[in-house]
Amino acid sequence: MAAPLPGVPRASGTAAEPAGGSPRGAADSPSSLPRSPGGDPLPSLPDRRKQKDDNILEISSIPNPFPELCCSPFTSVLSASVLSKETSRKKQVIKVYSEDNTSRALEVPSDITARDVCQLLILKNHYIDDHSWTLFEQLTHTGLGRAIEDHELIMEVQSNWVMEEENKLYFRKNYAKYEFFKNPLSFFPDHMISFPSETHAAVSHSGILQMFLSSSTYPEIHGYLHAKEQGKKSWKKLYFLLRRSGLYFSTKGTSKEPRHLQFFCEFSNSDMYMSLTGKKISGAPTIYGFCFKPNKSGGTRDLKQLCADDEQSRTCWMTAIRLLKYGMQLYQNYMQPYQGRSGCSLLNITPMRSISENSLVAMDFSGHRSRIIENPTEALSVAVEEGLVWRLYTDLSRGFIIKYLEKRLRDLFCSMDL
Repeated sequence: MAAPLPGVPRASGTAAEPAGGSPRGAADSPSSLPRSPGGDPLPSLPDRRKQKDDNILEISSIPNPFPELCCSPFTSVLSASVLSKETSRKKQVIKVYSEDNTSRALEVPSDITARDVCQLLILKNHYIDDHSWTLFEQLTHTGLGRAIEDHELIMEVQSNWVMEEENKLYFRKNYAKYEFFKNPLSFFPDHMISFPSETHAAVSHSGILQMFLSSSTYPEIHGYLHAKEQGKKSWKKLYFLLRRSGLYFSTKGTSKEPRHLQFFCEFSNSDMYMSLTGKKISGAPTIYGFCFKPNKSGGTRDLKQLCADDEQSRTCWMTAIRLLKYGMQLYQNYMQPYQGRSGCSLLNITPMRSISENSLVAMDFSGHRSRIIENPTEALSVAVEEGLVWRLYTDLSRGFIIKYLEKRLRDLFCSMDL
């Protein structure tokens, strides 16, 4: 039989030949169809698929006893939103250093915050979460460092780094991170703070914080600071004032008149760093230096460097600038670990203590000389760590006793067998 020409259909009574050359017309005849054990021919493949689909439809027609759980109108919307969010989050690898300079690489999403990284490291290292763990940014080339706020995105922090510099992220404790919320009077001495003229009465413990966090009123911080002149190595002592609009210095003594005030810096597009090298790099008159580094800056030439006369003055300036820049966000960061507790507020964070407990103090005997631990957060951390150490010691002792008894019983059974 001659092969058909390409493009010319066969007659309706013939079937096409497969690639192997065997005819399929015999397979379609009733005699060649597969038969059931009773002798009846089985239905063809399309018929079997149709019967299968019919069975599926019949099963799905059973009424759902829990329509509110399985047929929620928001199910598809939520699943789609979660899926799109998960797929859009890209993973990146960051390196975090510990106090002993050992590093650990972490694969984290691009929108992770500093608090999330701390929680991840606490879980991985089995540390005690006393809400004092902090990520520190250290600029090795310039000798500067700062504590990264809990809400800041780590990828945004690293995006401001220069490729040639070996900057690092450190994971360590910072007990004074939110201490000013508990005792603001010790952070803002009377000679450095002044309140608006309408405030006649003495400002209370919580009144200072309310004024700092308020959008209408803001306390004024003032005092002398050493400022490094732009493009020069010399420093000049000037009278500075911190207001809601920014940081100013007076060109005429301690005058606060607007015509004598000159703008120095604003904080929306810059970060505040503390000097870690003292007088070595900048040649500052004291070791209590801090500066403002603009985001996406070109280098040290854009730094605005200041220097205080003592640690109390520097702490006051830096704390006030943090409150001015972040405002209520700092308070939310501070309150986040306590949000699960009932009755927690700014004035009621620690639980009530009995009269007998008030006569007790926390002591630290780890050094050559004992000292009283005044910071309640540090005292809590030390107490929990000591509890874990004693628990470990007890477990080891119990395990040693059990092994000793097992050995004695084994020796006894061996002697009885003999």
